[in-house]
Amino acid sequence: QVQLVESGGGLVQAGGSLRLSCTASSRSIFHIFDMGWYRQAPGKQRELVAAVTSGGNPNYVDSVKGRFTISRDNAKNTVYLQMNSLKPEDTAVYFCNADIRSYGVSIVTRRYWGQGTQVTVSS
Repeated sequence: QVQLVESGGGLVQAGGSLRLSCTASSRSIFHIFDMGWYRQAPGKQRELVAAVTSGGNPNYVDSVKGRFTISRDNAKNTVYLQMNSLKPEDTAVYFCNADIRSYGVSIVTRRYWGQGTQVTVSS
């Protein structure tokens, strides 16, 4: 019922910056609760990078604190991840996610995932 579309990934040198965007859309009315960003590197578990509540309260994994900033624009149904001072260990596929209640034929509340966007940081 809801689609999350990501953009902003790419290749950057260590120390550079990228901004990821993820926008939710649906043919039905929907309400977004928490939103976040996960990442998964080859051979590693998927980990939560950052999350932000509907009230705007952010949380970060320790490895990105002070470098990454998560924010949201509720009017645009969009969550952002500003990534500064990137390191090679940040290289991964980044997935946005959102807990969303949609009002269609039935009312459904579930977690939705974006398709993933590749972030590669060279040394």
